[in-house]
Amino acid sequence: MRTVSNSLLLLIAIQELKRREDAIARTGVVIEEKNWPEFFPLIHHDIPNEIPIHLQKIQYVAFTTLLGLVGCLLWNIVAVTVAWIKGEGPTIWLLSIIYFLAGVPGAYVLWYRPLYRATRTDSALKFGAFFFFYVFHIAFCGFAAVAPPVIFQGKSLTGFLPAIELLTTNAAVGIMYFIGAGFFCIETLLNIWVIQQVYAYFRGSGKAAEMKREATKSTLMRAL
Repeated sequence: MRTVSNSLLLLIAIQELKRREDAIARTGVVIEEKNWPEFFPLIHHDIPNEIPIHLQKIQYVAFTTLLGLVGCLLWNIVAVTVAWIKGEGPTIWLLSIIYFLAGVPGAYVLWYRPLYRATRTDSALKFGAFFFFYVFHIAFCGFAAVAPPVIFQGKSLTGFLPAIELLTTNAAVGIMYFIGAGFFCIETLLNIWVIQQVYAYFRGSGKAAEMKREATKSTLMRAL
């Protein structure tokens, strides 16, 4: 008897959950279940089923740049750690850790997720958020590729300038920095391609004009 009662309660719970999900679906809210990476899901990511076919290439390359940033910053930690061991001090190592801990989740939240939702829903507002933050992302990658002596002699980033300087004191570390600079250069070039392609679609689809109309309407409403 108890088994039958438990089964009925479970069935009722499942039906209630399905009813709620159907209600949410009818309101246009998409349930984003975490599914990537498969071995330890952290984010929702399903390009083949959620992104229109004509935008999938752009989205895949944008996702590649997100993973590329992870790779660049991980290599940056490795190279800076070796530089620290060779006598460059712990401060640059702490900065490299901060770049990774702030940069990776920041990139996902600030520009990758807005782009994913923009291509999925064709939202002009989401496209605008992507453009705003992606410009800063490109600027950071370009800055990191050069790493001018602005912050702690630039050695907290594996750019060309610290790589040249380190070659004179420790060739192995200098080569690691050159590799890191190359990674940041490739990342920057891919970033430029992505923003060009997204902007071309944005202009061609009329979303730019739509965003201007929405901005004008919002300004008028605030004025009134």
